[in-house]
Amino acid sequence: MCIPPIPQAFFDAATGTVTYVVADPGTGCAAIIDPVLDYDFKSGCTGTASADRVLDYVRKQGLHVEWILETHAHADHLSGAHYLKSHAGGRIAIGEHISTVQSTFKAIFNLERSFAIDGSQFDHLFKDGETFRLGKMEMSALHVPGHTPADMAYRVGDAVFVGDTLFMPDVGTARADFPGGDAHQLYRSIRKLLLLPAQTRIFVCHDYPPGERAPQWETTVGEQRRANIHVHDGISEEAFVTMRAARDATLGMPTLILPSIQVNIRAGGLPPPEGNGVSYLKIPVNLLGVA
Repeated sequence: MCIPPIPQAFFDAATGTVTYVVADPGTGCAAIIDPVLDYDFKSGCTGTASADRVLDYVRKQGLHVEWILETHAHADHLSGAHYLKSHAGGRIAIGEHISTVQSTFKAIFNLERSFAIDGSQFDHLFKDGETFRLGKMEMSALHVPGHTPADMAYRVGDAVFVGDTLFMPDVGTARADFPGGDAHQLYRSIRKLLLLPAQTRIFVCHDYPPGERAPQWETTVGEQRRANIHVHDGISEEAFVTMRAARDATLGMPTLILPSIQVNIRAGGLPPPEGNGVSYLKIPVNLLGVA
């Protein structure tokens, strides 16, 4: 019988991001999901405090990192995948549709001609429904587009890591107005997840708690179907799309979208250094727009 995994969560208050370490208790093989590289927007400096917390845990538990899993190319934090791989090993993986995202943003940022748009910066590209091993545990990758074309959820045992597709029930759902986003697809992806058994544990990638509530990141399919403020049972696709479009029209761009996308489509690597040995991140002027 498969022992339900007990993920270790690391909450980054600066970006509201939750990184997870999932380990097979029988073998010590581990996967790190959605790691964070710290970034100070004012100075342009990166930091590794968030990633080092994860590394410290992995080392103290004696875990062997097999996978570093990205649910998508995040727009709200830089990925720590490249840093973690260099210190703990593992294969960096994402959904195969990252190539669509890379193509879109190569044009937006006018990236170097040599920048590949085939996902080759990653060690593995998952197909929808693909299964893979974590020690003796079987995991599966589920394509859940809508927030971006490349979003993936990862399921193991009775747990599913949904990235930005769903938030906690009192926060709702992800936006769908980024390049390549689609609210119709998002609704269908969410319903796909909510067809899982009601007791399935859902682990979200972000929490932006309303009021005085402390950050949370674990819920269930049943709770989402009963109480998600955007997409509980009874909400039609058209009603959801109308709500999502109206809400997205009020949202400004995430603070870190410009630096994060440029790094995250490179699997957490920085752009290649220029002639002076320095890496640069671009800011396209008057291109993306804000609400």
